Amino acid sequence: MGRQAGNGASHERAAVKGAGEAGGERPENAIIGANGAGKSTLLRTIAGLHSPTAGSVLFDGTDVTRLRPEHRARQGIGMVPEGRRLFGSLSVEENLQVGGTYARQGPWTMERVYETFGWMRERRNQSAGQLSGGEQQTVAISRALLANPRVLLLDELSLGLAPVVVQRIYGMLSQILAAGLTVLLVEQDVSQALRVASHIHCLLEGRTTLEGTPARVSADQVEAAYFGLAAAAAPSSAPEGSEP
Repeated sequence: MGRQAGNGASHERAAVKGAGEAGGERPENAIIGANGAGKSTLLRTIAGLHSPTAGSVLFDGTDVTRLRPEHRARQGIGMVPEGRRLFGSLSVEENLQVGGTYARQGPWTMERVYETFGWMRERRNQSAGQLSGGEQQTVAISRALLANPRVLLLDELSLGLAPVVVQRIYGMLSQILAAGLTVLLVEQDVSQALRVASHIHCLLEGRTTLEGTPARVSADQVEAAYFGLAAAAAPSSAPEGSEP
């Protein structure tokens, strides 16, 4: 999956330039960066909620730039938006059913969600607005999974949640990846992103300033790329184990 955007009058619509490939053989990709770096804009553009002013959005080699969000969902792009965006007046189960509106065939069904998250079955008739933040995030993730996406976009999972809840949420990702999904994660908590990702991109003012595996980027490189203190030295592109 690729995303390219050119310059334009709107910074938001032209926020991400040269984001490169996300997915493929890298099952869990993290996008890090400060507020306003273009992280959420990247995910929303991939999902079809924003339109690039130039360039294209490619998914598995197919240009999906002109496809509406629901058609991209049928292609296999799912998203958990920042702030969860549940319908507070609807029940837990009704919110989950929304995720199946444009579902593909796949392993995630309502029954599997209830088997994975036992508390949800017991409280399926409760209004989503009465749930805690962590419970709402779990419902939002489950709603996205019910569409059986091939790529799952996760926008700021830890936002507004207590650290113990964040750890529990991230612990769920192993189950998600076991189903064969590729995850593209936006996370402002750099330490959390480095712990869970197999590949990271750092954005600054809409541009990729650093990318590589967490094991091959230094703390100094991440700090420089994140804050724009200096041009971040890119990780070596030489194969691991080779001489510099």
